[in-house]
Amino acid sequence: MNDNHVGIAGLGVYLPEQTRSAGEIAAATEGNWTEENIVKKLGIRRVYVPSQADGTQEMGARAAEEALKDAGIKAEEVDVIIDIGEEWKEYPLTTSALYVQGAIGAHNAWGVDLQNRCATSLTAFKMAKDMMLADPDIETVLISGGYRNGDFIDYADPAVSMMYNLSAGGGAAVLRKNLGKNRVLASHFIGDGTLARTAGVEIGGTKRPVTASNAEEAAKSLRLMEPEKMKARLNEVSVPNWFHCIDRSLEKSGKSREDIDYLAILHIKRSAHEGMVSELGLDPEDTTYLEDYGHMGQLDQILSLKLARDDGRLHDGDTVSLIAAGIGYVWGASVVEWGRF
Repeated sequence: MNDNHVGIAGLGVYLPEQTRSAGEIAAATEGNWTEENIVKKLGIRRVYVPSQADGTQEMGARAAEEALKDAGIKAEEVDVIIDIGEEWKEYPLTTSALYVQGAIGAHNAWGVDLQNRCATSLTAFKMAKDMMLADPDIETVLISGGYRNGDFIDYADPAVSMMYNLSAGGGAAVLRKNLGKNRVLASHFIGDGTLARTAGVEIGGTKRPVTASNAEEAAKSLRLMEPEKMKARLNEVSVPNWFHCIDRSLEKSGKSREDIDYLAILHIKRSAHEGMVSELGLDPEDTTYLEDYGHMGQLDQILSLKLARDDGRLHDGDTVSLIAAGIGYVWGASVVEWGRF
């Protein structure tokens, strides 16, 4: 066994009970989209819908419990919790990592909240690995979070069709030092701050606070604030940036595209997904298209990895490329070498 590495010891996912079908999404668009196009073009068969009890922090805590159970370790063994849940949560200005710490009984851990939009999980994998290799006191890190940004979507607004896929759930991963399996290798990221305010929740911050007159609009104000600028810039740089992150993360891991056995990719529209898989020389079975889950933000990579493992599609020595992109804008890729070594 090679020392000085970090491995994935356990994975956990929490899904709400309620779902919204492609037909229901189509109806909510008020004639702008048909059910057929929701399925064929946007690649959505259903998304998960949270109940009142499915808060962002609570779903993260439930996924964390599943990940600990999967890893076969006790909560008391966790040294650090990195919460990757969204800012839309039960109570603003509360620390999600510390809620999880108390909820699962990880009394020996300290925690921090991390946010990089839909690239947060990969950011957390890199940061956790770097922390663990730099600090001899950190042996176990729990990455966990919840996501329910779909609450803010106005389906009647055709400009936000790229976000019709927003779903709800929780995801978690347990990382351990010198585990001897599922080794986390290198990551690479690219940011483009010119797009920092092209998309987001427009009403509810200090720029446009919620008032009595705009409260109803505020509740559905996750939107594209500069749609033409965002579209033009993404058309120019998004695909090249994504492949650069993939190639650099592989290169830093001592690998190349030909080594990829499984692609853990976030949910994107069907044509973009198929183009990415084809460009990387992969077959459809070498990834999971999350059309039955929707886009759970930064939790997609954890979900995809767990689905592949549970289906028996990951084997010792497999190279996994995990890729993400988040509004703001950031692109990222991480590499995991699956199995024992």
